[in-house]
Amino acid sequence: MDLGLKNRVVLVTGASSGIGKAIAGAFALEGARVAITYRSNKAGAEETVKCIEEAGGEGFAFQMDLTEPPGIENAVAQVLKHWGHIDVLVGNAVRWGMVWGVPMQQIDAGELSAILRGNLEGTFHLLRAVLPSMVERKWGRIVLISSGLAEHGMPPNGSPVYGSAKAGLHGLARNLAWELGPAGIFINVVAAGFTMTERNLERFPVEMRDRVASQTPTRRLSAPEDVAPIVMFLASNANTNISGEIVREGQATA
Repeated sequence: MDLGLKNRVVLVTGASSGIGKAIAGAFALEGARVAITYRSNKAGAEETVKCIEEAGGEGFAFQMDLTEPPGIENAVAQVLKHWGHIDVLVGNAVRWGMVWGVPMQQIDAGELSAILRGNLEGTFHLLRAVLPSMVERKWGRIVLISSGLAEHGMPPNGSPVYGSAKAGLHGLARNLAWELGPAGIFINVVAAGFTMTERNLERFPVEMRDRVASQTPTRRLSAPEDVAPIVMFLASNANTNISGEIVREGQATA
């Protein structure tokens, strides 16, 4: 199947490692021009760009913080200056915070604001900056990366703040699909289950990972490379009429 991604301009946020890096590499294999962002892992971002170029694509990286609207606008402006337009946006960057397993009444108000601002408000600013280019060309694909936490939580103690922010992306896509559809722009969400990224392998013990894997239909956890093909399809010409959907990948069912 020809995905029609050759020479498409793609922006993947948060692609210095993990799911974002895998997605950027997958687009490069299709001959896309791929811009990526990073917040602090410059070395990781440079490695991703190297992988993009080795895969046959064009790529460059720049710093962006989801909690700083001017920086978001500047990052998008750099892509537009470099390639003239943006065809595909993959919103993968996250603001994690340090509130995993913390009781609700003990979560610091400042931390609450930072997580909601980065993951939800930051996505609003990102979309506002990218959409004019897509509207002008009457074609665009947007894929937002969410989490199974938004719907199922993570027993025994998940993160109600992070989960709430990701759930907000679901409502955003559902509603924005109606506005963007007539302009030829589709927006969808990929809600990934527990994925074996570098960060998750460091943060969560083997016992916890084994328990989550046993609750999935396939009895295994996804790798970042499992998430990338779903994003590729939704962001391509092969997606001819899917918008406003939440696609669940590798999620636990129990």
